[in-house]
Amino acid sequence: MNRIGHSALDASSQPSASQTLSRGIRALEILADAQQPLTIAELADALGVHRSVAYRILRTLEDHSLLMRDDAGRVQPGPGLAVLARGVSRDLQTAALPELTMLANSLNMTAFVAVWDHQDCTTLVTVEPRHSAGTVAQHPGTRHPINAGAPGIAIQSALSEESWNSLAPGLGYRTEATEARRLGYAASHDEVIAGLSSLAAPIRVPGGHPAAIAVVYIRTSQNQDEVGAALAASAARIESQLN
Repeated sequence: MNRIGHSALDASSQPSASQTLSRGIRALEILADAQQPLTIAELADALGVHRSVAYRILRTLEDHSLLMRDDAGRVQPGPGLAVLARGVSRDLQTAALPELTMLANSLNMTAFVAVWDHQDCTTLVTVEPRHSAGTVAQHPGTRHPINAGAPGIAIQSALSEESWNSLAPGLGYRTEATEARRLGYAASHDEVIAGLSSLAAPIRVPGGHPAAIAVVYIRTSQNQDEVGAALAASAARIESQLN
């Protein structure tokens, strides 16, 4: 009787990744990052596929309302994404929304929660101040490298350097995270986008990776330590609801 080694059996039994599904997810990521709706040709170029392939992907995603086309036929994210997003970190979103609203309106800054997503720091939910002539937009789904910017530093500050290096090998533990742990908040200026500043405090999520509550702004006359203290207080209240 022939015997099949465990390694051969395991390899043959592993399902192969779906290229079509991968391309569909990538299409959604491209559209989420785009500053304006894209033509099918632009989407195909970004995906690196023929226009007919991009069109088939588009039709499938369109059937599920995950993207939509405007009157000119250009493609943009659809309302189905918002339905899916409501289920992501639902408890964290629910606990954070009142705090974000309070911070945005009291500080006159855009407030948001960022989560650790693989090697990125991704905006989960955001609130802009109710009455303001000019604020910085921070759309849900916006992402930047986890080891850049105040939210990423704040997330690092919730972990020891040893824990961080174990969970995120190769990404590097920033020295600013140690200072953020002492202060209770992290700060960054001109780091993710030139001209923008951000302050953030860590949120320790039971059973999950830390998140961060943050504000982003162009300039302010408000005291940085006072804003940082307000963020840390909001983070503590969110954590008390999660525990």
